[in-house]
Amino acid sequence: MRRDELGARPDWQEKAEAAGFTFHHLGGPLYWDEGAAYAFTLSEIEERLERPAEELHAMCREAVARIVTSEELMEKLSIPEAHRDLVAQSWRDGAPELYGRMDFSYGGEGPAKLLEYNADTPTTLYETSGFQWDWLEDMIATGRLSEGSDQFNGIHEAIVERFRAMFEPDTDIHFAAFEDSVEDYATVETIAWAAREAGMGAHFTDLRKIGVTEDGQFADGEDRVIGTLFKLYPWEDMLRDDFADAIAGSSCRILEPPWKALVSNKGILPILWQMFEGHPNLLPAFFAGEETDALGPSHVEKPIFSREGAGIRIHAGDESEVSSDTAYDSHPRILQAYAPLPKFGDEHVMCGIWLVGTEAHGMGLRVDHSRITQDTSRFRPHYIEA
Repeated sequence: MRRDELGARPDWQEKAEAAGFTFHHLGGPLYWDEGAAYAFTLSEIEERLERPAEELHAMCREAVARIVTSEELMEKLSIPEAHRDLVAQSWRDGAPELYGRMDFSYGGEGPAKLLEYNADTPTTLYETSGFQWDWLEDMIATGRLSEGSDQFNGIHEAIVERFRAMFEPDTDIHFAAFEDSVEDYATVETIAWAAREAGMGAHFTDLRKIGVTEDGQFADGEDRVIGTLFKLYPWEDMLRDDFADAIAGSSCRILEPPWKALVSNKGILPILWQMFEGHPNLLPAFFAGEETDALGPSHVEKPIFSREGAGIRIHAGDESEVSSDTAYDSHPRILQAYAPLPKFGDEHVMCGIWLVGTEAHGMGLRVDHSRITQDTSRFRPHYIEA
């Protein structure tokens, strides 16, 4: 893994606008930053990131099989008692999963360490699967990268095939997000694009316009019954909303399935450590209040529900840092051993590995001056050396 100062394409911003990638700046500061890129070897990708991510995902599935049989673990993960059967039954029914993103600390040496798994509502999908690939093709075409350079990026094709495997042709799927969140809308449209390519009917609806019919089914703002719903809205909120009681009887197939509420929960990390202690890609992790001697002198506090670095507290001497976003601070916490993000130049780097179904198919990198990545952290492209 190496940072290369390749310089930005002179017309990248025009190309982003033409592609509909409008959030290349976030509130002013740069978000898509191709001034530098990261180079990897193929063996790094395959052996240090791709294979471990798939192995960890299989371990998560083993953990889910245990959690759904344990009221104690469901309680630790703060799954509302009224909806535990919904979560468990979706697992017993084999409800299929679509996608997720594991975030790793990896800097080119030693095993990648899993920091967390956003298995329910990961974003940054368009820039990872689409615009990053456009960057690679341009860089090769202009001779700035060698012929034969590649990228760990088969996400779009994998999602297309995943839809074909999950649904009959012409299945109507509603894609829901908050319409006024450009990043969420881009993620949902990227997935809907793949669904259309797979032969599905795809309809966008604002989350706020979904209601319940007299028959107990979900319907969109035009009173069309929703048979299959992809929602960019986390299960921990869905299970606490006013409509939560209607989910089980709605006959609506939902992506991600309810059992993903267990995997996207940071409480999965201490359960994984308990089940697979010493695994090279796991960090020691415990629920707050448990015996934590194995953590060593430095550790990180994380709310079991949080997004984009919110609520993170690093306790590591001179490297200590606390997120200013306290939106999730009321939730229970876990403690995880501290694995600092690698630093290249003045930026810390986090590797996000995307899974489609049970296989890893791509990577996106986020960088920040802070040791805690957040929603404003910049995105940098990567390539695999020829």
